[in-house]
Amino acid sequence: MTIFEMFSYSFMQRALLAGTLIGVLCAVLGVFLVLRRLSLIGDGLAHITFGSVALALFAGLQGAAMLLVSLPVVLLASLGILKLAGKARLGGDAAIGIVSSVGVSLGVLLAVLGRGYGVDLFSYLFGSILAISRAELLVAGGLFITVLALLWLYYNDLVALTFNEELAAVSGIRVRFLNGLLAALTALTVVLAMKLVGVMLISALLILPASAALQVARGFRMTVILSVLFSLLSVVGGIVLSFLLNLPSGATIILLAFVIFCAGYLFRQLQTVKNRN
Repeated sequence: MTIFEMFSYSFMQRALLAGTLIGVLCAVLGVFLVLRRLSLIGDGLAHITFGSVALALFAGLQGAAMLLVSLPVVLLASLGILKLAGKARLGGDAAIGIVSSVGVSLGVLLAVLGRGYGVDLFSYLFGSILAISRAELLVAGGLFITVLALLWLYYNDLVALTFNEELAAVSGIRVRFLNGLLAALTALTVVLAMKLVGVMLISALLILPASAALQVARGFRMTVILSVLFSLLSVVGGIVLSFLLNLPSGATIILLAFVIFCAGYLFRQLQTVKNRN
């Protein structure tokens, strides 16, 4: 089978389009999260997503209808993390740990109670991008536009907040609002990405492209551009390889992203040695 024949299938077209949308979102948000040392929030929200998926399946929902449960649950969880960190005298990592452990516990409990959907739950744990439906693609497109529009609207404030939160607060920037916005946008992206790489691997898609870009880029804007490029290479390449070699799409995407990160790290080390000499 040639590449052109592979792209003629409608499910491959939907997978590549959905993967592109989600890859861009993860790449851009990942830069903010990695620079602010908030990478763990993606992992925490992924665990909450597991619980929300189990809840939706327990309620008999499938496909795009599952988002009616997952989106509000994960959004509330993201805001709950911020509230716990600010009001309960907890660090951000402790708040993430508390909320994520509740999400996993809920998911496991519901998985035991609803024994009939083990296969469905497995597909959401590890991704099934080739099975994405047209309705799910439309939802992904709508949320993609919403998230990018909000990022563009508050871009300058988010950049200022990323590099110096105290200075941003003194400058009149609404720090609490922007922290909530960033957490909410991350929650939306995590829910979208669960069909792409699965809830167990979502945090890697947020972290790896951004981390790879930070190895080679100079300046914030170039970091975002390279992060998007690396993410798209990982997603598109992973989907194609998974189809041709009959491999799990989520794991293939993440391993390819890791290879790109390793290449970026080696490039940085070589540049360091060259500059010393």
